[in-house]
Amino acid sequence: MTGVRVAVAGSTGSVGTQTLEVLAAEPDRFELTALGASGSRPNLLVEQALAFRPKVVAVADPSVAADLAERLPACDVRAGPDALASLAGEADVIVNGVVGFAGLPVTLAALEAGRRLALANKESLIAAGPVVQQARRTPGAELVPVDSEHGAIHQCLRANDNVARVARLVLTASGGPFRGRRREELASVTVEDALAHPTWNMGPKITVDSSTLMNKGLEVIEAYELFGTPAGPLGARVSLEEIEVVVHPQSIVHSMVEFTDATTIAQLSSPDMRLPIGYALAYPDRIVTPFGRLDWRRVTRLEFEPPDLDAFPCLRLAYEAARAGGTAPAWLNAANEVAVEAFLDRRLRWIDIPGLLESTLDRHDGARAGSVDDVVEADRRARQVARNLIGRSLPGPASPRTSEPT
Repeated sequence: MTGVRVAVAGSTGSVGTQTLEVLAAEPDRFELTALGASGSRPNLLVEQALAFRPKVVAVADPSVAADLAERLPACDVRAGPDALASLAGEADVIVNGVVGFAGLPVTLAALEAGRRLALANKESLIAAGPVVQQARRTPGAELVPVDSEHGAIHQCLRANDNVARVARLVLTASGGPFRGRRREELASVTVEDALAHPTWNMGPKITVDSSTLMNKGLEVIEAYELFGTPAGPLGARVSLEEIEVVVHPQSIVHSMVEFTDATTIAQLSSPDMRLPIGYALAYPDRIVTPFGRLDWRRVTRLEFEPPDLDAFPCLRLAYEAARAGGTAPAWLNAANEVAVEAFLDRRLRWIDIPGLLESTLDRHDGARAGSVDDVVEADRRARQVARNLIGRSLPGPASPRTSEPT
């Protein structure tokens, strides 16, 4: 499987830079043909292009295009809102490491071009699930998840010949930096506290989501979209109630699949995003570089515990949005992006994030997600509602309800 052409959207972010490390480790297997980024770190983008010499460099911010073109005369420099999506025509595998809802055009372009999509941008699948499902039916289109949890489930399902016997999927969560704290102990959380993740090296948005357990909530919706539909990889079909979350602070077991006879298959490794990235790039083969190799002599404890939905209600809200369906997940995702941005800007307390999400979801209009326009409009409306709520007298952390994730 030599000479696989790879395009990386979001190359200057955490997933993008680690993808380039995988490509550098196996230069005879992969060829980087295109790079793309938002444009917020142009110097790093230039460094990447000079190191890997792709044919195409795309940037979402047109204001930096002229400078990039001057510094990268051998590259086809593209700029503007459609630039990153245009990378779908330049490779066999497109890595979507764009952060947030902005990654949706890349997801759709890759699938509609009949390419393999190595998806790290969970927000596009969560917010636009029905639309993405349509694109996945394109001949040749293939979606392999890059999230460590979903990549783990993909591998566990692949290891079994009869996915009709799947009983449940179990997503593991590290618990983030505040695991074990009670709700009343979280009122004084700072930005610095939330960004101090105990096991994973991620970007600020995902790290904050991990601290609230919203990242795990979004992953529950993503798992349902990936493995609970007819278009799901490997033929698995699970219901939302068959997707569970357990807290596993060691971050060694990355997720599990339980079958009807109670057999449970798990994927284990050290916490290293380069492993699931390499799996998605090489599938159905595997890379030979042992990212995430465990020293079993040092693995002395594997702990599991239920999530605390009182202290971390964002997980419950994600289940509620998934059950509501339609554009409710898009509303939740949009409100969360607004909330995390406000928290990082110190305009919203960490403890108020769940209340903002719940107040926004309470105003959801029940619209369907039948088209890209529907999803974009839902995203716009939810962001407007969330921004209007910020600064008002918001409720505290969302209070427990009788319905809980199973």
